[in-house]
Amino acid sequence: MVQITHFYQEERSMSEETEISVFDILIKIDDNTWEVPIGYKAGMHVPGRIFVSGHLLGILEKETIDQVANVAMLPGIQKYSMAMPDAHLGYGFSIGGVAAFDKENGIISPGGVGFDINCGVRLIRTNLLENDVRPKLSQLLDDLFEAIPTGVGSKSRLRVSDAELDDIFINGVQWAVDKGYGVKEDLDHCESGGKIPGADPSKVSAKARKRGRPQLGTLGSGNHFLEVQYVDEIYDEELASVFGLHKGQVTFMIHCGSRGAGHQICTDHLQVLTQASRKYNIALPDKQLACAPAQSPEAQDYFKAMLCAANYAWVNRHVIMHWTREVFEKTFAEEFGDLGMHLVYDVAHNIAKLEEHTVDGKKTEVYVHRKGATRAFSPGHPDLPDDYRVTGQPVIIPGSMGTASYVLCGTKESMEISFGSACHGAGRVMSRKSAKSELHGEQVREELSLKGIQVRASQPSLIAEEAPEVYKSSSEVVDVVHDLGIAKKVAKLLPMGVIKG
Repeated sequence: MVQITHFYQEERSMSEETEISVFDILIKIDDNTWEVPIGYKAGMHVPGRIFVSGHLLGILEKETIDQVANVAMLPGIQKYSMAMPDAHLGYGFSIGGVAAFDKENGIISPGGVGFDINCGVRLIRTNLLENDVRPKLSQLLDDLFEAIPTGVGSKSRLRVSDAELDDIFINGVQWAVDKGYGVKEDLDHCESGGKIPGADPSKVSAKARKRGRPQLGTLGSGNHFLEVQYVDEIYDEELASVFGLHKGQVTFMIHCGSRGAGHQICTDHLQVLTQASRKYNIALPDKQLACAPAQSPEAQDYFKAMLCAANYAWVNRHVIMHWTREVFEKTFAEEFGDLGMHLVYDVAHNIAKLEEHTVDGKKTEVYVHRKGATRAFSPGHPDLPDDYRVTGQPVIIPGSMGTASYVLCGTKESMEISFGSACHGAGRVMSRKSAKSELHGEQVREELSLKGIQVRASQPSLIAEEAPEVYKSSSEVVDVVHDLGIAKKVAKLLPMGVIKG
């Protein structure tokens, strides 16, 4: 019999308490773990696990919990269908969804990756202090806004040939470094070295290639940003020292993905995998979960094309980082000398990867789908660079324009609890349409300015769409993964200036 758990009753009205909802049949495992029982929907192979506080659960959409249950019905899923504390409704999988599927008996699904393949974030530290940057912040942001193409349909000042695009799809950040964008040490501080082997450009359509060629080195729109920040608080001095972070230090963060190339790759292969689901008699609880057996030609064709987009996205962030470094050097190098602009780390948010994990006491190869979730590998993991192998992987959690971002560190517990995964951001609580109708971009800009945060955007509506109040509290989301032991808090970063698309 399903355990009935009423939660957060002090903030529920009498009328709410009399309603029977999905929340009333969740099983409370602990203060931050809630289970969707295997009997919630017929056909679930495993339970769902939602990692949220009681308050965050209270603002979670019912449809998101349905999506967690739907993913639990897919063939070959291992242990749990999971949702991180920033979870909200997505395409197929929830944003914040994590699931691992057996290499041989499982599936691969574009819905578990998303349209913005390898949307991710990277953090760069500097030798500058907040007081060094404040006097020149306005000019710095103006120069960054001019140097970094932003917005819907933005085109790069960089043009690549078809042959170069193939090289980017296959070799990722190595291409960028070979071309003079960044330095060799950057490679070690990108997840997977900024390249996943196995990408096959022949699986990428002409339309995806056409969309990708002019957009390399562009920020895009939506929740993508370039943010100048400073370290406000250190939680773990030892880990922060290894990551090169200290209080008062200026950093900058880049958040973007694979742009039109990744979106088109997802679109193209969704059509194929929709047909493949029928071909292989996979009963889908939601057509957005189109998939195919992991070793089928259709699934492998998508996977190889997805890797092309993932490698492209790492190069995209790398080129933006290079141009940002140039602007910082132009602004500050004469006065301060070497700015020490080293890449702390770069993590992917939307990706499927073949990884080895322990399942039921055995080492097992699984396709881990992270949809709006960050890899959070433990100390000692062989996939980490030498300098982070002793600490665990840096986990970078961006805030929402006016709120704090966080640096955390992966733990041993993450490997046991969540296939080495953590949250990826704050998570929306208001749609873009609602935000634009209820908020005014210029007013949001003025309110942020009063807090010492300057914003540059191509149009005011973009500021309204991304206002801090349309997101959950990044601090509360981060506290959940910290308290669970999935990722350990290292430092808090506060925004000084933001470039939006």
